[in-house]
Amino acid sequence: MRTRIRTVALAAALTTTLVAGVTAVPAAAAPAPAGASCTRTSPSSPQPGLDTEALAQALRGLPDRDTTAALVRVGGQETWHGSAGVRSLKTGRGPLENARFRAGSTTKVVTSAIVLQLAAERKLDLDGTVQHYLPGLLPATFDPITVRQLLTFTSGLQPGASLGAENAEGYENRFRTLTPQDVVAASAAKGPYEGPDEGPGKKQRYANIDYTVLGLLIEKVTGDTYAHQARNRIFRPAGMTHTAFPAGPDPRIHGPHHRGYQRLANGAVVDATEWNMSDRWAAGDMISTTADLEKFLVALFRGRLVPQPLLDAEMFTVPDIEGARLSAGLERRDLGGGRIVWGKTGARPGYNTLFAADRNLCRTLVYSVNAVDAKAETVNPAAQRLVQAVFAPGRR
Repeated sequence: MRTRIRTVALAAALTTTLVAGVTAVPAAAAPAPAGASCTRTSPSSPQPGLDTEALAQALRGLPDRDTTAALVRVGGQETWHGSAGVRSLKTGRGPLENARFRAGSTTKVVTSAIVLQLAAERKLDLDGTVQHYLPGLLPATFDPITVRQLLTFTSGLQPGASLGAENAEGYENRFRTLTPQDVVAASAAKGPYEGPDEGPGKKQRYANIDYTVLGLLIEKVTGDTYAHQARNRIFRPAGMTHTAFPAGPDPRIHGPHHRGYQRLANGAVVDATEWNMSDRWAAGDMISTTADLEKFLVALFRGRLVPQPLLDAEMFTVPDIEGARLSAGLERRDLGGGRIVWGKTGARPGYNTLFAADRNLCRTLVYSVNAVDAKAETVNPAAQRLVQAVFAPGRR
């Protein structure tokens, strides 16, 4: 079985180097926005350059017990592209740098951006309620839930229907269809969370249900399908030519892709590439590439998809709730020393995804890691090494 690492890097001096046996070649960088400061203290005291040796080391040894392949793009002031592992355990052929993959919950950021566009167009009000826009969706036992509370995971809705854990009965049910309407109906039937500290706006709980409801809201407000709105409002403006949603219950990934694998509870590793993800929909159904997600990240952070005032107020502001770390679709991470990174992860059987950057795009990271336990509570080791190599303290 072969393992291959291919990288493209841009050093500050635009030189060609050899890093730990990995050939690095100059490439075009995606510069930080005009006026952005990419130093911690002053222009005379810049942060160390990108550690390409650490990045190459993070990918070495693939495939291993936890990961079959990885695709990586680092951007900002310096760029680096890497791939390692195999596209299929059966054939042992090397990775595809343009491979498509299930991007999981990074879909939520697309959904959030659509909702904020509609708010900017005054087609909906972020302080308007689910009960107003989607009458009859929730029983009268629910307090009013605002659109903003859905965006920030503070709605108080309980999780909806599921086909089971991905490493158990979920795998056996992978070709079954569970519609978004079914998911929401099951949540509504459970009723709201109960307790003195419960209710809309009081707690932040990360869950798919909020964004499933937002998908229904988008369709109701626009009179169009969620997928068509995403294509017209996000994918085309951002130049995401290889990003799409499956056609309903279609379990396939069309175009070049890596096989995804899932380790079951009994220890067996099975091919999980084909899987009906229709229940994830506006919360996690997107198929994309690392290059397309990088385009989305840059376009979003630069204010080309969401108007700057809404971008700052909603996507780069965390609600004033104890323990909150999620904004309208993004997650805020404090790396210390005044450095904040914003991004989003995604996990579907066989596929782990992340895009992240500091606010001024001085450094960006996008990866797709083919993890055999993508939904595990612990971070995939290869993914953890990549994040450390790119965003460790002192690296910018």
